[in-house]
Amino acid sequence: MELWQVPLLFSRLPMFPFFDLAHYVASVMALKEQRGAVEVSVRSPIACWFSAMLHCFGGSVLSSLMLAEPPVAFLAKGTNILLASSVWYLVFYCPQDIFCRCFAFLPLRLLVAGMKEVTRTWKITAGVAHADSHFKDAWLVMVAVGWARGAGGGLISNFEQLVRGVWKPETNELLKMSYPVKVTLIGAVLFTLQHSQYLPIARHNLMFLYTVFLVISKVTMMLTRSAASPFAPFEAALGHMFFGLQKAPSKVKDEGVPSSNGSSVCDRSSSEQHRDDLKKRQAKKTE
Repeated sequence: MELWQVPLLFSRLPMFPFFDLAHYVASVMALKEQRGAVEVSVRSPIACWFSAMLHCFGGSVLSSLMLAEPPVAFLAKGTNILLASSVWYLVFYCPQDIFCRCFAFLPLRLLVAGMKEVTRTWKITAGVAHADSHFKDAWLVMVAVGWARGAGGGLISNFEQLVRGVWKPETNELLKMSYPVKVTLIGAVLFTLQHSQYLPIARHNLMFLYTVFLVISKVTMMLTRSAASPFAPFEAALGHMFFGLQKAPSKVKDEGVPSSNGSSVCDRSSSEQHRDDLKKRQAKKTE
């Protein structure tokens, strides 16, 4: 096998069952780590299962809604649903939590996380091609659907939280994007340009390079335990250049700063003024 054939063979890898299994394991494990998820699994297994399916198939649900297709179409994939449901049961209800303890082993976690990033590339390319079949050469539609297919679980996180009885609108991904959502958007733009033949690179080469970047960045962030986005310096520079975005100005020091006994400067000044008034009244009475 020649070296130049590696990207081509890589682009032909089947995702089922091993890569899909890794995606389900990583998604359901991420769900269990969220606050209150274990309590929901005890109180309402159906709600917990539905929330897990949204984590696993959120991209298919969101992209189907965007293209006016049935959002429940993913339920027709019985084998995938059975596999994801099996992972959900083992993660939440395995005796002695053996399943989660096994995947707490760092090398295994790195392997699962890397395989999940591989599925992200396949989902983006599938979303872009699917959108192009509905809207020919519609760039924005292709980018949006590819983005939704690759990062749907994060984009519908508010709805998934609502299923578990949690409502946190401040966690909306559009308000503060996480790194997976950002890198998926970049990938959707790149694969849309390549699909429209505006990016002079073969599809399999782009898939290989993009996936290598995803895996390396994900493994590095896990090893360093860093949640900072690698794009943060570029985001700050571009945001300042085009939108004038700057850091939030610091508050005035004497404005509502708590003192050592828990009261604020404003409260202290008002109490001192009140004592002065009392002293003046007492002085008038003595006169």
